[in-house]
Amino acid sequence: MNKDYDTEAKIFKAFCDPNRLRILDILKNGEHCACRLLEILDVSQSTLSHHMKILSNANVVHVRKDGKWSHYSLSEEGLQYAIQYLQKLKEY
Repeated sequence: MNKDYDTEAKIFKAFCDPNRLRILDILKNGEHCACRLLEILDVSQSTLSHHMKILSNANVVHVRKDGKWSHYSLSEEGLQYAIQYLQKLKEY
């Protein structure tokens, strides 16, 4: 059985930080611009970029560029992957 532990680790790393969980909670209401996330979270631009890179690398969040701004939304595919992984663990 060949498992992609690197991909799975990226996904679960995305859920292992309070700021990232807060970002996911915000995004469940729809797409948000990075500028809006900065206002809501009261973090620096570099801190937000760090968290968004982890979330997007895990395919949990989609990024849409519009000029100089990035707009973020949840990735249904990435979230379903995490849910299915956890469900498979429960089957053992």
